[in-house]
Amino acid sequence: MPGILARLRQALPTWRVAAAGTIFWTATMAASAAINLLADGWQTNAKIADVATVFAIGAALAFPLGYAAASLLARDRGWETRLAAAFLCFTVATIGITSALYAFDYRQYYAQSHSHAFSVTWMFQFAFTTAGALVQFAATGVRLYFPLGFAALAAVSVWFARPAR
Repeated sequence: MPGILARLRQALPTWRVAAAGTIFWTATMAASAAINLLADGWQTNAKIADVATVFAIGAALAFPLGYAAASLLARDRGWETRLAAAFLCFTVATIGITSALYAFDYRQYYAQSHSHAFSVTWMFQFAFTTAGALVQFAATGVRLYFPLGFAALAAVSVWFARPAR
């Protein structure tokens, strides 16, 4: 157990890396969503800001988690392994957390028309509403990461994979 805790502690980013990375990641993911929605002429500026905020919060929570996961996977391996680990972990963390936030908001909207909490019907409604939200995010939300978010992912992955100095 002490070995696992030591590896977990070692995988965490320093406060400087966490702060700078989170600021960069948050700003880039929010900008990516906002730029795509503005280019599409999507609804109102307030709605665009709401969506960009969900993407920003998701990115802010995802950066330290993605960094730690990539560190755990890559450890002291070569450049290619570190690049692949970063690409995978930052992608999964960012999309996973942002889609979960979207699902919570989606679920909250539909909760008013659902059955009483913890009934069998409610459990089905909860499961299918959440599944529906995740599918909807996969179909409509993931595209908002392209091309800016993808470019940032490539840059962060290369930065992460660089040799330690």
